[in-house]
Amino acid sequence: MNRNLPLVAAIALAVVMAVTATAAPPTLFESTAALAPANPIDEHVAAGLEKAGIQPARLCSDAAFLRRAYLDVIGTLPTAEEARAFLDRSDPDKRARLIDRLLERGEFADYWALKWCDVLRVKAEFPINLWPNAAQAYHRWIRASVRDNKPYDRFVREMLTASGSNFRTPPANFYRAMQSQEPEALAKAVALTFMGTRADAWPTGRLEGMAAFFARVGFKSTGEWKEEIVLFDPGYAAGEDKNAGDGRKAAAPLKPVFPDGRAARIDAGTDPRVVFADWLIDAKNPWFARAIVNRVWAWLMGRGIVHEPDDIRPDNPPSNPALLAWLEKDFVASGYDMKHLVRTILTSTTYQLSCVPQTDDPRGEALFASYPVRRLEAEVLIDALCQITGTTEAYSSLIPEPYTYVPETRRAIALPDGSITSSFLEMFGRPPRDTGLATERNNRPTAAQRLHLLNSSHVRNKIERGPKLMEIVRARQEPAKIVETLYLTILSRRPTPREGRAIQAYAGPGRRAQGRQALEDLTWALVNSSEFLYRH
Repeated sequence: MNRNLPLVAAIALAVVMAVTATAAPPTLFESTAALAPANPIDEHVAAGLEKAGIQPARLCSDAAFLRRAYLDVIGTLPTAEEARAFLDRSDPDKRARLIDRLLERGEFADYWALKWCDVLRVKAEFPINLWPNAAQAYHRWIRASVRDNKPYDRFVREMLTASGSNFRTPPANFYRAMQSQEPEALAKAVALTFMGTRADAWPTGRLEGMAAFFARVGFKSTGEWKEEIVLFDPGYAAGEDKNAGDGRKAAAPLKPVFPDGRAARIDAGTDPRVVFADWLIDAKNPWFARAIVNRVWAWLMGRGIVHEPDDIRPDNPPSNPALLAWLEKDFVASGYDMKHLVRTILTSTTYQLSCVPQTDDPRGEALFASYPVRRLEAEVLIDALCQITGTTEAYSSLIPEPYTYVPETRRAIALPDGSITSSFLEMFGRPPRDTGLATERNNRPTAAQRLHLLNSSHVRNKIERGPKLMEIVRARQEPAKIVETLYLTILSRRPTPREGRAIQAYAGPGRRAQGRQALEDLTWALVNSSEFLYRH
């Protein structure tokens, strides 16, 4: 990418940009295969679309599915070799087999731990103030839980009932990662995270009843820097100094009431959190499984069946109640198996629909008539740029002490702490992790983002100095094969004939751009294309 391109070369490059940076032909994203239901998800979606008189999109192409699955499951682009191997295969079950392989890769644990760290507010700095030791311990526990496919009910129970050092008992950080440690604040966080509902709008009595389950949560400092013990404190009464020590007055009797209005009985010496956790994870609970299947659906499909995924309430009904009910029932029957839930959604025809809608009816989006086009998350985007160019990023956390070292080989999706410094991640909408709300992440494009990708020395240096392009040049392949490799590397597909002709006109024999210079220019054009910046 030459910053001082002669006018003729700049015009020629503009031709390439016109081909690659605008919307690609719909046929790139569509398949000619007939639509057929793969599991009950498709039956419920089809029924909803038929009732609304909306035509679903066609099935997506293999190339579109490949890139989509990699990005949605592991937050990582396929390599050129992986893309070529998948596209060249003809076996009818290759999509299902790809899903199974992706679910077992280490990047799945990295990427889905990132999603959970957003929800659980894993952040060392203000206003959460977990501090580095606790943030890293919490992240390791979350990642291990995802990697091992820990049943979701057990995952939640371990957090709700955790007691111990926030350095040595990682799930205890659930209670530490809140801006307030008052019982009502704890109850609101539990409702938002595990029930998908915002308790701020609840009647006062209802919130007070749930808060009583968390009125005996105590916090005790230690002699170790920034360590804190989370404990069940039967002598603590709400409103007292939690660190008052001996001599406190007896705690007032609790009056806990479950969110469904049923009063709870707490035996003497019993941690009320245990009683609440038993109620919450019960298979008959109307909130628990529904909230997580709706959240996972939103993670994979761009929006929840109830949207936003953490705003479940009577006056915000699901767009497809039967679909949500079936997912909930199937998830409970699987033993709260998270990978089963993800696999079920991914293998559905609904997930594999093209991003090209067959209708302009605004209801189509909420009824999942096509796959939603969404910009890559900040962490996924910078990792993709590094993978394409063979470069790394420098991340660090200077505040608070002690200095936190992050290896340069660490990918952004694997960063353990939301306060690790990165101007790129902040510019591209990384959430601050202050509230756990889904709306904290901002994937809306901005002028500053476009200028950064087009003009910044950061991106230019990756393209010009990264070893990846030199490896492609040194392979000494035919020009057409080199271009194919570049397309597979960046867009996970082969170039169309039209694109091939445009590139030949710009970088063919006797043209101005040759060798590495031509590859740099083409790389710059491709990474600035909407096709690269969005998942489709």
